[in-house]
Amino acid sequence: MDKIHEAEKATQEENADKDTMLRFMTALDDAIKVVHKRNHKWWISLETGEPIKRNVGELLMLIVSEVAEGMEGHRKNLQDDKLPRFPMITVELADAIIRIMDLAGGLGLELPQAWYEKMQFNYTRIDHTRAHRLGEHGKKY
Repeated sequence: MDKIHEAEKATQEENADKDTMLRFMTALDDAIKVVHKRNHKWWISLETGEPIKRNVGELLMLIVSEVAEGMEGHRKNLQDDKLPRFPMITVELADAIIRIMDLAGGLGLELPQAWYEKMQFNYTRIDHTRAHRLGEHGKKY
């Protein structure tokens, strides 16, 4: 009886997780729209006021730079200089999220849907299991 009860509990937890992820997916889609709207000025030419095509490589590297700044803040145990009530790592990760969301909005990427499907995929990946990770060529982190 214990194994049946454990299986039922696991199913209930998985359903609750799925419901949470579906709600987040909807909220993420809405947030991407808001972030891109607030950052629309970066998608307009200063000279002409016309829409511009952004350099995707440049935008990706700006995301990387925010993550690198977060690492530096963590390495040096720094508070953020613009929002000093937060550690620098927190604010720089927030900046990275903002840049990711703006990029997704600007390019019309299906980021919420891809996030949801990737979460589902990763949940069942063999190479993410403890047994596989302990193997000779397993992922250590």
